[in-house]
Amino acid sequence: MTGEERRQLPPQYAPAEVEARRYAQWESAGLFGADPADVSASAPAFSIVIPPPNVTGSLHIGHALDHTLMDALVRRRRMQGYTALWLPGMDHAGIATQNVVERELAREGLSRHDLGREKFVQRVWQWKASSGGKILGQMRRLGDSVDWSRERFTMDEGLSRAVQTIFKRLFDDGLIYRAQRIINWCPRCMTALSDIEVDHTDDDGELVSIRYGDGADSIVVATTRVETMLGDTAVAVHPDDPRYGHLVGRDLELPLAGRRIPVVADPHVDPEFGTGAVKVTPAHDPDDFEIGRRHDLPSLTIMDERGVITAHGPFLGLDRFEARPAVLAALRAENRVVAERRPYVHAVGHCGRCGTTVEPRLSLQWFVKVGPLAKAAGDAVRDGRVRIHPQEMAARYFDWVDDMHDWCISRQLWWGHRIPVWYSPAGEIRCVGPDENPPDGEGWTQDPDVLDTWFSSALWPFSTLGWPDDTADLRAFYPTSVLVTGYDILFFWVARMMMFGLYAMADLGPAGAVPFRDVALHGLVRDSHGKKMSKSRGNTVDPLDWIERFGADATRFTLARGSSPGGDVAISEEWVAGARNFCNKLWNATRFALLNGADAGVGAGQPDAAALPDAAALPDVAGLPDAAALPEPAGLPEPAGLPVPDRWILSRLAAVTAETDALFEHFEFAKACDALYHFAWDEFCDWYLELAKPALAGADEATAAATRSVLGFVLDRLLRLLHPVMPFVTDELWTALTGGDTVMTAAWPGQLAAAGDGSEAGLGTLAGPPACGDARQAGLDTLRDPAAEAAVEALMRLVTEVRRFRSDQGLRPAQPVPAVLAGIGATPLAAHEARIRALLRLTAAGPDFTPTASVQAEGVIIQLDTAATIDVAAERRRLAKDLAAAQAEADTAERKLSTPSFVQRAPAAVVAKNRDRLAAAQAEMTRIEGRLATLPPASH
Repeated sequence: MTGEERRQLPPQYAPAEVEARRYAQWESAGLFGADPADVSASAPAFSIVIPPPNVTGSLHIGHALDHTLMDALVRRRRMQGYTALWLPGMDHAGIATQNVVERELAREGLSRHDLGREKFVQRVWQWKASSGGKILGQMRRLGDSVDWSRERFTMDEGLSRAVQTIFKRLFDDGLIYRAQRIINWCPRCMTALSDIEVDHTDDDGELVSIRYGDGADSIVVATTRVETMLGDTAVAVHPDDPRYGHLVGRDLELPLAGRRIPVVADPHVDPEFGTGAVKVTPAHDPDDFEIGRRHDLPSLTIMDERGVITAHGPFLGLDRFEARPAVLAALRAENRVVAERRPYVHAVGHCGRCGTTVEPRLSLQWFVKVGPLAKAAGDAVRDGRVRIHPQEMAARYFDWVDDMHDWCISRQLWWGHRIPVWYSPAGEIRCVGPDENPPDGEGWTQDPDVLDTWFSSALWPFSTLGWPDDTADLRAFYPTSVLVTGYDILFFWVARMMMFGLYAMADLGPAGAVPFRDVALHGLVRDSHGKKMSKSRGNTVDPLDWIERFGADATRFTLARGSSPGGDVAISEEWVAGARNFCNKLWNATRFALLNGADAGVGAGQPDAAALPDAAALPDVAGLPDAAALPEPAGLPEPAGLPVPDRWILSRLAAVTAETDALFEHFEFAKACDALYHFAWDEFCDWYLELAKPALAGADEATAAATRSVLGFVLDRLLRLLHPVMPFVTDELWTALTGGDTVMTAAWPGQLAAAGDGSEAGLGTLAGPPACGDARQAGLDTLRDPAAEAAVEALMRLVTEVRRFRSDQGLRPAQPVPAVLAGIGATPLAAHEARIRALLRLTAAGPDFTPTASVQAEGVIIQLDTAATIDVAAERRRLAKDLAAAQAEADTAERKLSTPSFVQRAPAAVVAKNRDRLAAAQAEMTRIEGRLATLPPASH
């Protein structure tokens, strides 16, 4: 790119004209790739595997947050010189995908059974090829810098081999077994569900109290599922409950069923809840199942897989929800109902895919024995091999892994990894590994079930890198560096990856077997009022809509700026619009810099002073004309010889670079974005550019050249710091400023001093970051200049105070006003009088100068002659109107406060608010009256 080309920026930033072009350039240049051969001490590995989105999914706001944070980490590490891999892929999403294809078949008047298993699976693969994976294209819209050459799918050949391998190993080690247990069952999807596939909501139901037995031998139990009493096999009470001690061991009549059931004593029963007695239905409740096991109770299944009652009698063939009122009516007829409470709000599980109420069901399923695996997963966090951010989330992790139940891994589906177990007619069971052939002989059949989707995704950190083979990728990039995900799947996915990683990769030793070093947990995305997003509330957000309207950078910056470790992320459209304005601010600042000859590229020669425009006559940063090409500057001068504003902005750059580094290392994305935002907008754009204008337009060419150099240097570094979160606009601006190919390959401007020494519990402990950047970057900390910062901060305070005073006086910001800065010579601000006058549009006092107003700040009295700058009559009318409004406000508040009934009966907060209103109105009246007193008489 020539100097002329790189200085040509359109007047306005149009994301749609930049984003697709930039992404295509990055991808075609191979900038997202990571070669394991490049990993070395000077280019250590950094790797992230993407939490695989469902093949049925599209980019939602949670994905957008997740991917923004991962991309920011990966882009920064690339700039630091790491060999950085971000590996993409998708999950086959068993139930969700099967449902999608079954709905397609239903529109054709077919079911999967009409096709048969083999042809149905072929149909799913066809759907995946034509319609699945929409989200991958959407990831490009967001700017995901993933290595597309390594894209994986949980059903591809390599990952299927990994699944079969680990199943075989677990089976042979006695960690996988088949048994009858209570599981979550969806009567509509006709399959077992994992806990994460069950959505719990507070539903209106009923609580019915039923008397079992008669007279002194009776017990009252309460239930929200009356129909399940048909399967009761006991009543349980607490062993120490004196109310029921005489009944323990005796039998009671079970209403409607004609059976007698025992009363058992079990410590699980809470004597303080309800009547202190519970009905026990082992085949239809997980807690009851455990009570039944402890007391050797029979398990009676009273409904089939579709939720239809199978118990003999008048309820046979009724759907579970039809049976509920029928059973209740029958109990009423026998005078067994003691009380009915409705509505009774209680938590009810629903299938996450179809919304059907989940049924706890006793079923023959495959399970993982999680005891030793879960202990290893807990130990890895306890001893620091894996760090959870924020640290307080570790307690929730331990609550889960320390009390984990065996994991049901079988699903009654056709789409997924089929369980590699065969059965002979004689009852022999054989598990087959990936390099083994199925058993020969007549009558052998494979288990019809498939594995839980979470089983294959638990292998994701190492199966995607080639395991079980010993690959270069696996050696270079495992363990992965960090897992970025929502805290809502800490238990269901993070813990399972920990278990399987430590088990499968045990040969690497305790430290090398963990699937990741750090787990960075973020919260859920909520609306600006902190409410959870839902279609029913009408507050959901389509991130693609925001990308279309505001740009990917604005969307990403809004999400990252709201993301603190473990905290929920509140967002609103107004905030995205503000982030778009921030992009525009950077765009206009860069155009201003180019217009004034700033250039961070490598070149020679000094600008010709005659070619520079008069900086005092420049328009505001917004709305600049196209820039003319100007010569390139020399290197950054020695800071000690620079003007104070230049030393100040360099010092602030050094500070914000160090701050940003530290915050990124500890996943404090919100704080990092906030620090960069305020540095860029407030300090660089609003203050430094204004302070630089006199030097740029001055006759001292050496000073102008130095300021141009500083301007280019700071803007170059600022764009690098912002690039991980805002990749598109920063790349467009950086290449225009520097003439470089892309900011993606530019060196990161700073490093943590302690990185790699093990003293910080952040990413810096993975490996010492490679040396990156030139001598100027490495020495950024030497640019810190407390004296320059103090001087400019004092100048800023004075200018801010005078600007506020001018506004109160009704003076337009650009209106020149004659002024005397009395006493400035005795303050440190004496050297900055010219800058202060330029910022405040204060002209020199003439021979007829007569002060009409004054303000004091920083030891300086600024006397102003406003006689020729104000329409006194108009100003008096304006102030009189404001005074009347303030008086009316004071009168309203005073009337309320003078009413005894109001003061006595109104809430204290309301009374206090009215007192504050009165005080504020009175203060405003005093201010306006003081201003009126300073005005000269209006001419007539």
